[in-house]
Amino acid sequence: MTRPRVLLADDHRIVAEGLKSILTVEFDLVGVVEDGRELIQAVRTLRPDVIVSDISMPNINGIEAMEELRKHDPGVRVIFLTMHRDVAYARRAMEAGARGFVLKHSAPEELLMAVRAALEGRVFITPILAEELLEAMRRGPQQSTDLAVSLTLRQREILRLLSEGLSAKQIAGKLNISQRTVEFHKYRMMESLGAKTNADLIHFAIKHGIVET
Repeated sequence: MTRPRVLLADDHRIVAEGLKSILTVEFDLVGVVEDGRELIQAVRTLRPDVIVSDISMPNINGIEAMEELRKHDPGVRVIFLTMHRDVAYARRAMEAGARGFVLKHSAPEELLMAVRAALEGRVFITPILAEELLEAMRRGPQQSTDLAVSLTLRQREILRLLSEGLSAKQIAGKLNISQRTVEFHKYRMMESLGAKTNADLIHFAIKHGIVET
């Protein structure tokens, strides 16, 4: 019997190795890629039944990659496996058409349940976030007055890395973007949030749960 084909996208090699051992018990793992552009190319070549992807990756993030894939195949099945407990990520992913959202520190069985659900045409949300996500979506369109919500995914990535003590140059290397792009996003965040220093940005990130202390 042919097993469902799964493609994995995660730029953390140690994490990817661990996920391989979980997924290959039940599914045919057809490939592992490390950034959004590679993911788009691999999907078109390998034709997986389900994609398991991180959100934060170099070049373009997982949600942007999924949006590009959905332009050509609206039925593409993507499950996001991420470290981010911020419900804004889950909401953004689900509104973009994801079939699942699982946290990396969840039990391995949750990931398998999410893949099974996607194959059956259902959606799986990690129980830790399910209630909060449903409530957020019931409230309707995100309000522009919520400054944390107004940040883009790229800005959130940069903010988290700033909070880890990385310089603009180091962030640029990690995200595979230019230092000028990092500085531009920093400037836009400072402008919109009324922040004057990196410390102000980090304080905002902690206060709004964008980073964990």
